[in-house]
Amino acid sequence: MTPLGPGAVLAVIDMQRLFAEDTAWRVPNFADILPAVARLAAARPERTLFTRFLPPASAEAAPGSWRRFYRHWPSVTLERMDKGLLDLVAPLAALTPPGVVCDKTTYSPFASGGFAEALARLRADTLVLAGVETDVCVLATAFAAVDRGLRVVVAADAVASASPAAHAAVLDEVLPRLDRQIELAPADRVLAVWAK
Repeated sequence: MTPLGPGAVLAVIDMQRLFAEDTAWRVPNFADILPAVARLAAARPERTLFTRFLPPASAEAAPGSWRRFYRHWPSVTLERMDKGLLDLVAPLAALTPPGVVCDKTTYSPFASGGFAEALARLRADTLVLAGVETDVCVLATAFAAVDRGLRVVVAADAVASASPAAHAAVLDEVLPRLDRQIELAPADRVLAVWAK
């Protein structure tokens, strides 16, 4: 793995209580990846963007096919859930600021203007990804970053999914197909090559 230069930015995807606690969207191995995610974010908090997934008030308030999606998951709409579940988990929330929180309503944060604007302010040329879920929001973010010409590094031991099979498929089959555009490395290796 070649060194990460001054244009590298860490994107911590959706490390919220919503995915850590006993909800319909709980990721069972969330706690297993938290130490690696926290090490990455603590190393460069000023170059870290945290995303938060924000569901709509109700299924009927969602656009298009998202209505069908939220009809299946009504317990995670804002009218039914504890709003505190949207918060980042404690070890990561403590890193903001200087870390910046970017809210999103879709899988990829690039669909929300704040994320792309924050990357531009940081003059990002590389995006290091960590968080949940490997096969949904992390994957969508990786593809969107590739489409924009960014170097993409996925910290393989700092991502997780509620579906172990889908998580493994992304890391073992999908991302290796894009090996000229997406790199996989453990968090400690990422930190070792990230120049101060």
